[in-house]
Amino acid sequence: MGIYFNPINRSFSKDRNYEIYVDKTGLLSFLNKAIDTPKNCIAVSHARRFGKSHAAGMIDAYYSLGSDSSKLFENTKIASDSDYEKYRNKYNVIHLDISSFWDDYKDNLIEKIVEYIYDDIKEELGDILDYKKKLSYVLMKIYEKTEIPFVIIIDEWDCVIRNSNDQNLIHNYLQFLHSLFKSEESKSFLALGYITGILPIKKIKDESALNNFQEYTMLKSRPITKYYGFTEDEVKELCKKYDLDFETMKAWYNGYLIDGMHMYNPNSVSMAINYQDFDSYWRNTSAFGTINTFITMNYAGLKEDVLAMLSGEKVMVDTECFQNDLTEIHSKDDALTALIHLGYLGYDKDMLSAYIPNYEVSKAFQSALKTGAWKEIAASISRCDELLIATINKNAEKVAELIELAHETYTSVLKYNDENSLSCVLTMAYFTAPAYYNIIREMPSGKGFADFVFLPRATAGNRPAMIVELKHNQTADAAINQIKEKRYHGALSGYKGKILLVGINYNEKKHHKCIIEEF
Repeated sequence: MGIYFNPINRSFSKDRNYEIYVDKTGLLSFLNKAIDTPKNCIAVSHARRFGKSHAAGMIDAYYSLGSDSSKLFENTKIASDSDYEKYRNKYNVIHLDISSFWDDYKDNLIEKIVEYIYDDIKEELGDILDYKKKLSYVLMKIYEKTEIPFVIIIDEWDCVIRNSNDQNLIHNYLQFLHSLFKSEESKSFLALGYITGILPIKKIKDESALNNFQEYTMLKSRPITKYYGFTEDEVKELCKKYDLDFETMKAWYNGYLIDGMHMYNPNSVSMAINYQDFDSYWRNTSAFGTINTFITMNYAGLKEDVLAMLSGEKVMVDTECFQNDLTEIHSKDDALTALIHLGYLGYDKDMLSAYIPNYEVSKAFQSALKTGAWKEIAASISRCDELLIATINKNAEKVAELIELAHETYTSVLKYNDENSLSCVLTMAYFTAPAYYNIIREMPSGKGFADFVFLPRATAGNRPAMIVELKHNQTADAAINQIKEKRYHGALSGYKGKILLVGINYNEKKHHKCIIEEF
């Protein structure tokens, strides 16, 4: 039993002891079918905090000879699988986290990895082998002596590729991986290879170290999609168990559409349950810098697409040309694809479109813009809370003033003189409102469609519901009258709280007027 060779099951044990546990052991059934087949090398590249490390800990707990995990897997999905006992704790396992080695041993990374593995092996097996030989040869010899094949798990395998400009190191590292997963020696000892990273595998010139891996990404990961992130049904059950409003949870953390399946950020959902509070748990300082790096690149159409997504739209993106390298960004599509893989955008495969998946990610964009180069847009977004409070307080003059400022901010990007433009601007102007409201555009109601309906969430406190009607070259009174005549308030039938009717008009001189009435 070691840390790197035949690890004990402490990682998965902690996950099982955690009150907020969601059973993802079905992944093991999938992996069991891959063992000792031509498809026995699996690469999962998903955004950070999407359950990759949890899965790695579960995998070594299941396969490793370093412990008996029978009690850990009691009452889990894998325990009912007909092959459960056949594979459980039957393999020599090597489990590495490359990022932990990178932090300490940038100059002699491979040597240190091998040294630490050999130390663990010697502690368990003694000096029965020539440890001066390369690792793949030693593993082959261990297999020949024990007839026990290996499962090799590597977390953050792409750490070197993402962080190093030393092409010699990258070449040597890829050759090292080749020896573990594709060499003649590995054909004898390797039962299963499982690696995780942030980006899909990059093909570097003539290197072919990892071209035998089956890849599962943020763009496409069927049939194992449901094992990374929380599914909608899983989140509903958690909300019911911990008495949290599901619709609010959905607005904050839903939105990743992978293979048509809605996936939630598991870390953020767990944190919301733990703190009994909805907040941005995923964002951090590096996130601001990463987002700004890509959205402020000077590629034609990029700024327009980012603003369209911030206003709730989806934009077309070609993901095929991306080189799986954050230093190789050559177009708008490359920038957007990078953000998809990093988890800052969602991807709709059917519509070939990118979008901002949820309010948590919107908040990360908001914070990034405040610290970035788009000063006017950052200033406009910083006024969002002021606008929402002014609307709730029925300060129509202030509302008109702030929306006019927002409209002017986006004039250079959005077509100005049409109601659709004002709709986009209004979404941006009320950018922070989704924390408290479910905002529905073009909601069917009465005799037509209400332009905007703001439905308070369970967490909204005493904030009123709001119906907003937009007009161009008419009057704010006309907007209010239309709400009343077409009975848009029917959209809120059964609602017991206060309802505000908000009419907004602007003219050819770009002057805005607003009227707010309480219904």
